[in-house]
Amino acid sequence: MALPWLQRVELLLFTAAFLCGALAAATLTRTQGSFGGNCPLYGVAALNGSSLALLGPSAPSLCYFVAGASGILALYCLLLLFFWVYSSCIEDSHRGSIGLRIALAISATAIFLILVSACILRFGTNSFCNSIISLNLTISCSEAQKISWTPPGTAVQFYSSLHTAETSSWVNLILWCLALLLQAMQCKFKATSYQPQERGDQEWSSETDALVGHHQSHS
Repeated sequence: MALPWLQRVELLLFTAAFLCGALAAATLTRTQGSFGGNCPLYGVAALNGSSLALLGPSAPSLCYFVAGASGILALYCLLLLFFWVYSSCIEDSHRGSIGLRIALAISATAIFLILVSACILRFGTNSFCNSIISLNLTISCSEAQKISWTPPGTAVQFYSSLHTAETSSWVNLILWCLALLLQAMQCKFKATSYQPQERGDQEWSSETDALVGHHQSHS
């Protein structure tokens, strides 16, 4: 059974959301790994001779939260895609009102988590970059990628990765908001399509009662 067109658009949005979430989780995990498992968000850089070093990292759990939220939501999108592809090919692809309400609740929760994650990435990266620029070794955070760090091999393309993770999170937020809007539209269409049917059943029942009553009066 073919999926409704609104649901097909919704699945396209979830496909893009999967890619954005996976990219955000991967790039942030890579950045944290390049700092030896330390979280650079809201961190403080310091001079170590002619090199830079991450002197005051944030708790690793901060990066784990952002990467974990993005990764879990990306996994949810992937499983959802597999489920609806299977349902449309093998089983009945109808989604009831209860399923839509559950989807709305999940989407609202996802929007909150992505918004928090994107804000952490934005302000955490800016705070770290400001601490680097205050050392007067460079005028921008992107230029700091060219400076040697201690220990060697630390902070490989850290700013590019953090910027990619942040951009992916904001795009992901927009995609989830659009998906929530489509789900709300589907709920509204289901409600409006059910009301005329219910009204028609009541009219048919009234006409039937009138006919039965008229027949009994003649008999």
